Amino acid sequence: MLTLYYARDTISLATMIALEEVGAAYKTVRIDFARAEQRSPDYLKVNPKGRMPALVTERGILTETPAMLVWVAQQFRRPDLALLDDPFAFAQVQAVNAWLCSSLHINHAHRMRGPRWVDAADQAAIAAMQRHVPLSVGANYDFVESEILKGPWVMGERYTICDPYLFTLAQWLEQDGVDPRRIPRVIDHRHRMSQRPTVKAALAVERGD
Repeated sequence: MLTLYYARDTISLATMIALEEVGAAYKTVRIDFARAEQRSPDYLKVNPKGRMPALVTERGILTETPAMLVWVAQQFRRPDLALLDDPFAFAQVQAVNAWLCSSLHINHAHRMRGPRWVDAADQAAIAAMQRHVPLSVGANYDFVESEILKGPWVMGERYTICDPYLFTLAQWLEQDGVDPRRIPRVIDHRHRMSQRPTVKAALAVERGD
């Protein structure tokens, strides 16, 4: 059985939704950020990066959300979830998820993970990063609204692994200081995702219901 190491209110939810989507049998291990368990010796044996999530498979441990999402689609023979039957479309899926990972998620992280980039004692630098988050994340969502979101789902008419990724990030946009009124298509996508039974199931697992 697969084991997903996760923390609440993190990008772990995207992989959890994908696992629910394919009907995977999996168990979870919750890591508590408040207790810095992601830096504990036990967890660092699982993921030396000290980040979330980590997925333990029979062949080894996977990290990095874009990689895990593609693996789920391939492993559970759901080519539709990554558009694997069309090399160009699959590359587009990869491009979207790579951008979500390297741009939107990173800009969001500047709100609470400042010490990743500057000395933790440099409160002025950390405060400056936090002040910039509404601008940087807001610009990212403007780009999603106008360029990335192609239809009711990220890739248009077909639901893919891009959708749980965007949905998970979009849970935090108000906290990042983004006015939801400026991105109605993103908000519509978030609502549509929230109605999916697989998403509801993943949220219940994340909460520990």
